[in-house]
Order: sequence, then structure tokens, then C-alpha cells
Amino acid sequence: MRGLLVFISDIRNCRVRELEEKRINKEMANIRSKFKDGSLNGYQKKKYVCKLLYMYILGWDIDFGHLEAVNLISSTVYSEKQIGYLAVTLLFHENSDLVRLVVNSTKKDLDDMNEINNCLALHAIANIGGREMAESLATDVHRLLISPTSKSFVKKKAALTLLRLFRKHPDVIPVTDWADRIIGLMDEYDLGVALSVTTLVLTLAQSFPVEYGGCYEKAVNRMKRTLVDRDYSLDYIYYKVPTPWLQVKCLRLLQYYPPPEDPKLREDISELLQIIITNSQDAPKNVQHSNAQNAVLFEAINVAIHLDSNSTICAQAAALLGRFISSKETNVRYLGLETMAHLAACVDSLEPIKRHQETILMSLRDKDISVRRRGLDLLYSMCDTSNAKIIVSELLRYLQVADYAMREEMVLKIAILAEKFATAYSWYVDIILQLISTAGEQVGEEVWFRVVQIVTNNDELQEYAAKTVLNYLGSPQYNETMVKVGGYILGEFGHLIANYPGCSPIEQFNAVHSKFNLCSLQTRALLLTTYVKFINLFPEIKGQVLSVFNQYRYVLDSELQQRACEYLAISTMPTDDMLQTVCEEMPPFPERESTLLLKLNQKHGDTEDKRVWVIGGKEANMERQEGLKRIASMRMSSVDSAGGNGSPTIVNTPLASTPLAITSTATLSPRAASIPVIPTNLPLAQGYELGFNRLQCFKEGVLYEDGQIQLSIKTEYHGSQGRIGLYISNKTPFPMTNVFLQIPPHAQLNIQPQQPEDTSNTIGPQSQTQRLIQVECVDVYSSAPDLFCTYTLNGPPEFIHLKLPVVLTKFQEPIEAMDGANFFKRWGQLGGPPRESQIIFKSEGGPIQLPIADAVLRGYRFGLLQGVDPNPNNFVGAGVVDAGTTGGKVGVLLRLEPNLEQNMYRLTIRSPNELVSDHVRALLERTLMYGA
Repeated sequence: MRGLLVFISDIRNCRVRELEEKRINKEMANIRSKFKDGSLNGYQKKKYVCKLLYMYILGWDIDFGHLEAVNLISSTVYSEKQIGYLAVTLLFHENSDLVRLVVNSTKKDLDDMNEINNCLALHAIANIGGREMAESLATDVHRLLISPTSKSFVKKKAALTLLRLFRKHPDVIPVTDWADRIIGLMDEYDLGVALSVTTLVLTLAQSFPVEYGGCYEKAVNRMKRTLVDRDYSLDYIYYKVPTPWLQVKCLRLLQYYPPPEDPKLREDISELLQIIITNSQDAPKNVQHSNAQNAVLFEAINVAIHLDSNSTICAQAAALLGRFISSKETNVRYLGLETMAHLAACVDSLEPIKRHQETILMSLRDKDISVRRRGLDLLYSMCDTSNAKIIVSELLRYLQVADYAMREEMVLKIAILAEKFATAYSWYVDIILQLISTAGEQVGEEVWFRVVQIVTNNDELQEYAAKTVLNYLGSPQYNETMVKVGGYILGEFGHLIANYPGCSPIEQFNAVHSKFNLCSLQTRALLLTTYVKFINLFPEIKGQVLSVFNQYRYVLDSELQQRACEYLAISTMPTDDMLQTVCEEMPPFPERESTLLLKLNQKHGDTEDKRVWVIGGKEANMERQEGLKRIASMRMSSVDSAGGNGSPTIVNTPLASTPLAITSTATLSPRAASIPVIPTNLPLAQGYELGFNRLQCFKEGVLYEDGQIQLSIKTEYHGSQGRIGLYISNKTPFPMTNVFLQIPPHAQLNIQPQQPEDTSNTIGPQSQTQRLIQVECVDVYSSAPDLFCTYTLNGPPEFIHLKLPVVLTKFQEPIEAMDGANFFKRWGQLGGPPRESQIIFKSEGGPIQLPIADAVLRGYRFGLLQGVDPNPNNFVGAGVVDAGTTGGKVGVLLRLEPNLEQNMYRLTIRSPNELVSDHVRALLERTLMYGA
């Protein structure tokens, strides 16, 4: 294609952008005219599409030529079909309207007997991966995978394409129905096919461990054929290690299931592990040999730990790991520390690991941050009462020079270790306050909340904590988290130290108030509460405190103004009865799971392959072992049922629920004991988005509906409180039994179901029942709560997973009484990023209609201000989100500027809380882009 070569040469010879743009525009005009001609042959279309692709790769927008690319797919000439598929995969995305035009051609190529056409179609499906393609073509991809006539390289691509579709749209692919056929392909003689299928099974087994339980024995047999029988192709020997990729995946697969009960199978696995460890004794010939050998070895050690952490193989592994963590190779040190952390998280005795404590502590100062992270994980897992003080002290010392990327995680782990292994109250207080003083901004809300809970619940701590925190506040250094802790503790327990030298009431007040003007508005509000408690505890400093209340009666912030006015009124009453009642000492907090653990667990997000163990001690991994045992019992029961009459009904359970995950649920049924196990890995119901998105800005409507059941809601919200009426309708002519609803706990929402009058769990034919739910927002959040529904209707239980449309703006009160000067003054005070979140986007739901935009904004509970913006088409709005006692009241300002000519919106949200800005912007963007 000489013309293409000349065009590329011309572009490369352009020395400035203006010349390149001129040449691009000239070529685009030429291509447009050629496409309008309509008399182009396949070769010419291919050439011009190639030019468009080159422009697209350079970053230029291509808004034409898509249909010509689609037409090339139908060509019988390979080079034209190839360019057509290449253009489609580059120019189209999964939500593109033109994808529908590709589906039929792609399906035709999947059915073709030409394996080259099969592969081109599979490439396109894997690269675009949209829901429509998944729904229409997944069955054809599966057919190519299991067909005995398919070539090996077609099967490999089909397996990986199916994997891509499952990861993208797991609710569309019926993988449970295909389990036996897919598992059977693990025995393929071609190692490439076996590797691709094992990769697919590795992902499917994590989501459906019961259905894919047969893969366990297949993985062991494949390992035996490789290591014992030496049955493999010479093409798959990588630096003297036979197919290391397949070995690693088979070993990883074994860790997702409990140790087998069959003694023969356990003996086979032990033999395989011993062979791998023995082979690792050979000195590697080069770096590549070492990498392949170590990859298999470390995964084998993980399997040994999983089977029995106290076995002789694990003892050998501990000695090997001690050598690896001292290696000069960064990768080897990394893998050694990670595997030793796994061992520390499962083994009964930590003594073999403690022998290497000095080396592990030195890893915190490694030149590579990944190694430092693994060293931190290992120290956290190996900590116990005997070495806690050494490890915590070293972590505190290192925290002063640690990378900012690691500080937040280090703070959480230090706080958890100090609480877990504290032998003296004074040591715990010293460590936590030193942590807050050192880490500063990296200390999250969860840390100081937890400190307050523990101090409040332990009388022995209160006096020492008050005295120590006062010393920190007396220093000239400013640390807002320390001010918060100090304000709360001194307000509650300052009277316990009032008679000590240097701790008089006026000195306590001065120590706190010296930092007052440096604090954020939220912290100042907390300190005003501290001051009113000072008046109740120390009447002698009432005059100094009242002057502060008088000063803040006229500030712009509504929260500070309200507190100052109310506290001043209470403090100046004729009697102190009201003041003493309001300022009574806080009662002990109810015992509950530490939020620090939950926060730490959220930081260890899973990739495609879930972590098979939890960072922490042996106790932290006990729940996972229980989950694996449940899987084993379910596998056995399914086998027993298969031998009887009828097919078994298998309920999927999560593979490994960690002890940090919340397991209790708010159940909307009076008989919680009879609730069936609802799988927490259940995918969201297909089509749930329609009702969920619409009800974000409407008070009532249908949340979900299918041929059997309908769920509707009516809502009302006032401040941080909300009430939801959930209506469940049986659309069938048969009774619906065992109807249960469950809402898992939400960290920032307090969800309380009300006891229904009808205590039965049955809905008659064509009937309806109601459940009421009370919702309270306690902090700012971005994720809506989940709703699980189960019912039985002439067969096995049905499960539905939905999202409740309880978004943050539901707790927003609109503000309409604000003039333009006041609005722009507050707008300017908030400034730009990170408090500002702005986006420009196109209306995909059709031409912009201003009345609809107006209704959407009001539906999201914004007060729209009239006459503020000189352009009458622009929208200006304001509201206050009431995020409860923790999040407080957060103002939100909005500007929406529609461009009717270009069908574009510019949306800008400003708020003192950047999470609020980003979340509200995302909600409005999605609704305005596609319509409610």
C-alpha cells in the first residue's frame, strides 16, 4: 500500500504540530470524499481504513469510517478481514452503538470452518468484551473451546476469550452449566490448551468452588504427569523447568480447596511437593533458570503451608526461606518475605521465623518499596506478646522516614498491634499518642475513634491518657488529629488531673485553645463541645469560655454558629440543671469489632486471583479454614445427592471470607434462624441498573421486576434520617414461600428494619407484602448498600442481588434562599481541586432538554437558585448533606452549564469534603448522560 507508506512518511517529516494537523486534515478530507463515492473496492477501503487507524493511534479523533471497517469484516480476503477486525477493536468500545453491526459478522466467523477466521473473531470479542457480545456469542465461544474439531490454537484463544467475558460480565455467562466439559479439557495433551483452560478454571473455581470441585484431582494428575511421568513436550521446557506456568497455576488451584480427605491424594501431593523442593537444591545456571525454579518452589511452599503448616515439608521450607530473605536478588527477597508471611499467618509456633527477626527488620530499609511492603506484612503477621514491643518500636522509628505510600497502612497496623498485644495501659497510650504525633495527616479517623473508645471504656486509662495528651498539646507543634483526641479526652476526663501541677483548668483550656484557630471547621465544632464541658467541670473559667461562644455566634459556618448559640444559651441559664444534664459523662461504648481491622482489610484488594490467606496471625485465618471445610462438605453432599434421585441443588458460598469481613446482616424477617444461606458472591441481577439509577432521583417506583417478582419502594428523608417502604409483589398464580430479604451492614449507614405486622414468610398468588426500613447516615460514603432477596416458587430457592438506591444526596436538604453574591463568595472560598470536581461530557440519551435537567437536579435534592447566573440556560444549585454525627453537615455547591449546540454539559461540584464532590459529580454525570 504505497499511499499509506507515503502518508506515514509525510507525517513523520512534519516538524511542528501545525504542519501535522494540516496534513491530517487534508488526508481526512480526501478519505471522506472517497468514502462518499461508494465505488471503492476492498483493497482501497483497506488502505483508507489503515490511514484512519494510523491517525487514531497518533491521538486524532476519528468520527467517520466506522461502517467501512465493519464492511471489511465480511470480506473473503484475509488481509481485508484482518484490517476490518483491527479497526473494530481499536475504534469501538463495549458500549458503542455500532457493536450490534459487528455481532452477526463475528458469529458467522465463529461458525466458519476456517480456523484463521475463528481466531480473528475471538480476538475482537476479547478486546471489545461488551455485554451484548457476551450475551450473543458466549455459547459459540464455548462451542469452539470444547469442539473436538477445533485446532489447539483456536481452543487456547477460546479459553482466554471466555475468561475475559466472565471477568467483564459474570452474570451473563452460564459457566456453572459448562463446568464438567471445561474441567475435562485440563487433561488435553497440548500443554498450551491445558495452560489456557487451567487459567480459566482458576478464575471460575474462585467464584463457583462447588461446581468446579472436580478440578482438584485434575490438577494433581496434571502435576504427576509433568513431574513424575515426565510427559510433556520439549517445546514447553523453560530453562530446564518443564512448563513452569502450568505448574504454578495447578499449585495455586490446590490452595482454593481444603486439604483432601483421600489419603492416596494427600500422599501424591506430598510426593510432588518433595520433588519440587528437592529439585530446587540444584544451583541455577542463570537468572532465567532461577526465576522459573523459584516461581514453582514458592507456590509449592504455599501449598505445603495450606495443607499442614506444621509438617516436615514446612520445616524444610522455613530453612529455605531464611536463606531467601537474605538473597542479593530483589525478586527472591520479595518472594521469600511474602511466603514467610504466609507461613507466619498459619503456623502454630513462630519460633523458626523469629530466628530471622533482625533480617526481617532490616527489610524495612530495603531499597525497593515492594520488599519494604512485604517486610511490613511479615512483621505484622509474626508479632506476638513476646516481641510486640520490639516490633512496634521499630515500626514507629521507621514511620518517621517511611514512604508516604506506606504510611497509612503502617499507622493502621501499629494501632492494631498496640491494642492487641498491650500488656500495660500506659504503654498503649504512649504508643498511640506517639503514633498520632509522628504520623500526623496519615492518621485516619478510624484510629483516633478507636483510641477514644478504648480510653472511655477503661477507667484505668482515663487519668493517664488525659495527662499525657495535655503534655502533647502543650508543645508548639501542631497536629490536628492530636487536637481532636485531646479535645475529647480533656472534655470528658480533664477533671481527673485538674489538681496536678501544670494541669489546672485554665492551663487545659489554654493548651486546647492555642490550636483552635489552626484547625478545620469540623475540629473547631468538636472543641466548642469540649469548652461547654469545661464550663460544667470548671465553673472558674466560665468567663474565658463564654467569650469564645460570643465570638462564634456570628460566623458564616452554620454548624459553628448553631453550636456557639446553643452552648451560650445553656451556659447562661439561671440554673445549671440543663448544663449538667447535657454535659453528663459519656457512657462506655458498646463492644464491637474494631473498625481498624475492617479498614486494613479494605486496603488489601484482590486482583483476578484472590489471596488465599489473610495477613495477620493464625486466628485471622481460622474463618477461612472454616469456609473451606464448608465447601468440602457441600462437595460431598452434592456427590451423595447425585447418586440418588434427582439432581442436587447447590448453593454457592464464598470461598474465603476473612475474619475482617462483616458477616452479620440486618434481616427483614422475624424468623432469622430459618433464612437460607445467601451467597455473598452472587452477581448483581441483570437489568438492576434501570430501577436503581431511576430511583436515585425519584422518591418512589419499581426497583426490580422479572416474570415472577416485583420489588417497589417509597421513600422519605429528613436530615440524616430516612424511611423506606419496600413492597414485594408475587406476580405468579402460585404461592411464594420462604421470602427473605437481607441487607449486609454498611460502614456509614445505620440500617434498622422494622418488625412487620405479617410475620409469615409467604406471599399469596398475585399478592403483595410490605417491609419498612429505617436508615440513618452516620458518615460520608460513596457506595450504596446491597439488598439480597431469596424466595421459593415450585422449585429450588431463587436468589436476587440488588443495590438499594440510598445514595448520599438522599440525605441532602436543598438551599434556595441564597443570593448571587453569597453564592459566589462561598464558591470562591472553596477554591479549586481537590474540593472541586468538574467534568465535561456529552448527553448520550438524546438532545439536551432543560426541563429534564431541572427535574434531575431537584430529584437529587438540590435547591436551584434563580437569577444567579447571567446565562438563563445554566443551573446554579446548593444543598447541605447531613452525614450524621460523624460526617457532620457538608455544604455542596453546583454549576451545570449545558451547551445546546454541541449537546454537551459542563458540570462543576464544590464541597469542603472532596469525597462528597467526587461522589455527587459521578451521580449527576451518569444520570444526565444517559437519562434517569
